[in-house]
Amino acid sequence: MDNPLDKKFSRRTFIKSAAIMAGAAAIPGVALRTARADSKLPQAAVQYQDHPKDGKECSGCMHFIPGKTPKSMGACKVVQGSISPKGYCVAYVPKK
Repeated sequence: MDNPLDKKFSRRTFIKSAAIMAGAAAIPGVALRTARADSKLPQAAVQYQDHPKDGKECSGCMHFIPGKTPKSMGACKVVQGSISPKGYCVAYVPKK
């Protein structure tokens, strides 16, 4: 009887198998990075408040996306929900 483990793989078969396994392993990582990029943090997680703190307010943050007018509610690149331009959270990063 022939033992299937005694058969040797060709180099071509080995390289094909390795490429397929490497590609399959990369797919979940790409999906995970995409999911993280699309998700935002809840307001409670970043201690969001609708008033400034120590002179820092959302309108001066690089993550803030302004509303239609300077005083209207806007959005944030990292925090969920409507964001006041006068608000503040711990994700604050000053504009340069």
